[in-house]
Amino acid sequence: MLHAAPSAAQKRSAFRAGLNSGTLQRFPGAFNPLSAKLIERRGFEGVYISGAVLSADLGLPDIGLTTLTEVAGRSQQIARVTALPALVDADTGFGEPMNAARTVQVLEDAGVAGMHLEDQVNPKRCGHLDGKDVVDRDVAVRRITAAVAARRDPDFVIAARTDAAAVHGIDDAIDRAKAYADAGADLIFPEAMRNPADFDRLRAAVDVPILANMTEFGKSELLDVKTLESLGVNIVIYPVTLLRLAMHAAETGLNAIAEHGTQAGFLDSMQHRRDLYDLLDYESYSTFDENVFTFRI
Repeated sequence: MLHAAPSAAQKRSAFRAGLNSGTLQRFPGAFNPLSAKLIERRGFEGVYISGAVLSADLGLPDIGLTTLTEVAGRSQQIARVTALPALVDADTGFGEPMNAARTVQVLEDAGVAGMHLEDQVNPKRCGHLDGKDVVDRDVAVRRITAAVAARRDPDFVIAARTDAAAVHGIDDAIDRAKAYADAGADLIFPEAMRNPADFDRLRAAVDVPILANMTEFGKSELLDVKTLESLGVNIVIYPVTLLRLAMHAAETGLNAIAEHGTQAGFLDSMQHRRDLYDLLDYESYSTFDENVFTFRI
């Protein structure tokens, strides 16, 4: 009720343990706090907070227009309601290395379990679009070094994302992954891997955990959990899946109302009121303190 029971420190410890468990950690993307509660209920290991989703939710393209304040605010809202650890997309750290350092501490205060920084130029763009570019390796290393130095909770996970594979090829991505791990990154996120062979090569090159981004309609082959486990991947994110499903369903419903003048034919496709109330735990709120406030469902 109100806030999830585990503390931020406990969730960070759980995230660390999951990354080192030998079991693939599945982090679907939550597009709002309610969807995070559903992810937890369905038994997943964590929640991902996507920069692309947050941008889309604000009606903006994913080209670096969102601010640290906006990302931290939505991250806090999502982390508050779930007992699962949350990993958040921090883009390029919102500026220079000192900005990346501040980003770490602001997101620590937001209650998330970890964040990832990428090596794109600033402003960035979606990792599965053409035309992106990356900064020099030394610049990216300074971002990671600053983030690691600013961390106050040693369990807070700092992940390094490299977009170099789509720009300069897999060899450069592997070289950068090694450099970022040496700079203190706890987790490597190689963006836009094309196929299992790319993951296999990167896995052999670094000792820290690695992340797979299974986003739809992008440059990466969509691999199932068993394949990812066999490749030694430690965590998989599905960043935009739930938003895409929800928006498609919303569009279908709106089309039906526009065409037929009623939504009556789509009731079977909707979450029932009772299921929404159950997910929100109305019962606990109604019995919290009957001397202060009561209501009936």
